[in-house]
Amino acid sequence: MQQNIAGTLGEYENRSLDTICVNDSLQKESWVANIKYGVVGLLFGIVFVKAEVISWFRIQEMFRLESFHMYGVIGVAVIVGAISVWAIKRFGIKSIGGEHIEFHDKKFNKGQIYGATLFGLGWAITGACPGPLFAQIGTGALVIGVTLLSAIAGTWVYGYFREKLPH
Repeated sequence: MQQNIAGTLGEYENRSLDTICVNDSLQKESWVANIKYGVVGLLFGIVFVKAEVISWFRIQEMFRLESFHMYGVIGVAVIVGAISVWAIKRFGIKSIGGEHIEFHDKKFNKGQIYGATLFGLGWAITGACPGPLFAQIGTGALVIGVTLLSAIAGTWVYGYFREKLPH
């Protein structure tokens, strides 16, 4: 495995510029092994629905500064994430497949400002961000399929014009 990591250092250098995972698993799992991820995703979606995180009205309240609900949810998520990263680093926790988890520093660039602005505008207009899209569709809000297709199209357009965009 050490030889494989050393051989992909140049690949890491190139991939670190992208917003993709540099901790790709080297293990090959059968499709049946992915059922565990489906179950976790299903449970996560149920939590989103019950906590009203996918509610268009709650999202609009957040952007209008009328309610603390969504800020509380986001704040708790940030705290849980920070504690999780600390625990992974401190105790050397491994992935579900038993692989070491590495964290890599990312440099700030002005393209992140443009991307965050576009993301926020899209979230405010549609009442959906990528995570809850599938939970919204699962509740029967099939019109969100348009938002999902738009997100996929936007990702494709970014990939197509990536080299010409400010980074």
